[in-house]
Amino acid sequence: MYERMLDKQIKPSLEAMADYCGENGERFILLNQWLGKTFETEQQIVFPYGNQYGWGVAHRKKRKLLCNVFAEDNGFTVMLRLSDRQYKSVYEQLRTDTRELIDHKYPCGDGGWIHYRVAGPEQFEDIQVLLTVKCS
Repeated sequence: MYERMLDKQIKPSLEAMADYCGENGERFILLNQWLGKTFETEQQIVFPYGNQYGWGVAHRKKRKLLCNVFAEDNGFTVMLRLSDRQYKSVYEQLRTDTRELIDHKYPCGDGGWIHYRVAGPEQFEDIQVLLTVKCS
């Protein structure tokens, strides 16, 4: 796990979260904007799962959680769940390291959870593919 914003007493702004993401701060902002504009998600800054997860942005559509985007030092992690069918529909389009992450997902019903760390443009492209499947 990478260093996250763990002080529950101080709720950060979206800008502070982007600053924390360092060289990937612009991607953090772009991903959150893209989800909001493309899929009309409602965004909320949350501290959802306790101290090991820290502050993130929850994206919901009609109360359904689509994903969480957690700010990290020089990157961010998107936590999402897809069905096996959804993963399979885009599997061959994804990079090898993304496929390995899917192969080792945390199982949940028909599918599972992944924690996808974005630390560069290649990961940014893959997470957009996965989120498009999730949100469509």
